[in-house]
Amino acid sequence: MPEGNRAAVKPDLEKFRLRRFVESLAQAGELEVIGRALDLAELSPIIEGTPKAVLFKSAGPERVELAAAVMGSRRRMALAFGVSEEDLAKEALRRLDKPHAVFEVSSAEAPVHQVVLTGEQADASKLPFHPQHEFDGGVYISSGLDYTIDPETGFTNIGCRRLCLRGRHECTTNVTSQSHLRDLYQRTLRKGERLPISFTVGSHPLDFMAAAMRVPKSDELMFLGAFRGEPVALVKSVSNDIRVPADAEMVIEGYLDERGYIEPEGPYGEYMGYYGPMHLDPVFHITAITMRRDAMHQSLLHGAGRVLGQCDSVHLAAIRIEADALKLLCSIGIEVSALFQSVWGGELQHLRVAIRQTGPGQARHVITALFGAIYPIKHIFVVDEDIDVRSDHAMEWALGTRFQADRDLVILESMHGMRMDPSLDGRPLGAKAGFDCTRPFGRKQLITSLVPSAKRLTQAAKFQTVEQSLGAGPTFFMHIMEAIGSRDGREVTLALDELRSRGRLGRDAEGRYHLAQSEAGRTAIIGAPGHDPQID
Repeated sequence: MPEGNRAAVKPDLEKFRLRRFVESLAQAGELEVIGRALDLAELSPIIEGTPKAVLFKSAGPERVELAAAVMGSRRRMALAFGVSEEDLAKEALRRLDKPHAVFEVSSAEAPVHQVVLTGEQADASKLPFHPQHEFDGGVYISSGLDYTIDPETGFTNIGCRRLCLRGRHECTTNVTSQSHLRDLYQRTLRKGERLPISFTVGSHPLDFMAAAMRVPKSDELMFLGAFRGEPVALVKSVSNDIRVPADAEMVIEGYLDERGYIEPEGPYGEYMGYYGPMHLDPVFHITAITMRRDAMHQSLLHGAGRVLGQCDSVHLAAIRIEADALKLLCSIGIEVSALFQSVWGGELQHLRVAIRQTGPGQARHVITALFGAIYPIKHIFVVDEDIDVRSDHAMEWALGTRFQADRDLVILESMHGMRMDPSLDGRPLGAKAGFDCTRPFGRKQLITSLVPSAKRLTQAAKFQTVEQSLGAGPTFFMHIMEAIGSRDGREVTLALDELRSRGRLGRDAEGRYHLAQSEAGRTAIIGAPGHDPQID
């Protein structure tokens, strides 16, 4: 991966810290600030019940500052990227194509090393681990980003992981689910060795985006610079050789021990909105805790089924899936108008795609290509470019008016999906469904397939009379109004009636008015059987 030389100017170690982002949320009206002292058990109900991000100014007996759900909406993620909500996937792809180097600073320069606790002083029970769901197996810090080094490649792996407090100097963490960390730990376990690991707690959303990327055989430190859009200053951990962002709020250093999967962890409220079961995991031993003097602690809203769309992880996952889908569809020649990963149906489950059709069968091509390449997706909805994929109302309308199950439903069986989907009932394989909600390609567009909406009359008048307007060709009533500068319409009706009385008015099956020979006092039907209109 690219390694940068030490920056010629002093790096800005405040720009991408959590505290600065929380301040920007306050300015944008996306933050609820709670100043009164609260017990740690009071935090989660408030976090779940507040649609905004929350900043607790005095949490727990230590009276720490703790920010929660800072990534819990599309708008907050757009603020982190500095783009519109609609452009998040495109911006993520753009940044991934422009990696930036990392460089190392000394411990004395790193804000995250302003306070260093080792030995007995590295007491995790003094940190704001707090109860999060009713049936959880303990108290948690849910915002950890784990940094490990693969000894075979030297690459750094980054992931998102929770920590459950086990004792003053020990935690458990989920290394059961499929991940790069699990693969790395199991390789070291087969050698009877410990795996050093450092967790940052209190990170900018862009660092979480970097951790959410899953690219095999790559140094994931490169994603930090890519998403930030500039080189990243790293500092070596004080008790191991792992480098972490020097501007983090806090780092918990240690190792996963060589005894393997020996300690029960969970249950815990998971990303599908249901509890994940208790399982055995390795023990994480804490060797050091470092932090800023004014460290802001962080908690994620995770797994809260009743407010799943407000959880942090679903928005991170949505942007990643949208970017992956956009890249894939563009590579196979599909003209994508918009993509949207719904966050209320369970993480990664529902993807909406709007396309501009240029040939028959493209909706099915989209469905099969995405299911084949992005295994977590369970349901795909493909619509035309006139449908707003971010609008539930528009999507319901497209499903109700452009979809026929016997013609437009694509079902694929025995497919890999999300392992924690409770509807699988523990099975490794399940079914997926694609919904082609597009209009049939190439079919003549009739008036009955057009979307009605009010028209604003904006163009200057081109003709003085209705007859002159129709002389230029058949047209609709409001277009006649616009053509003669009418802002009323009743005078147009009277002018059409005058043409009808003279035997000069016709209308076609689509409702356009024509100048045509007709029986005096009647409107001719253009295109009716036995009628051969003479259009002037």
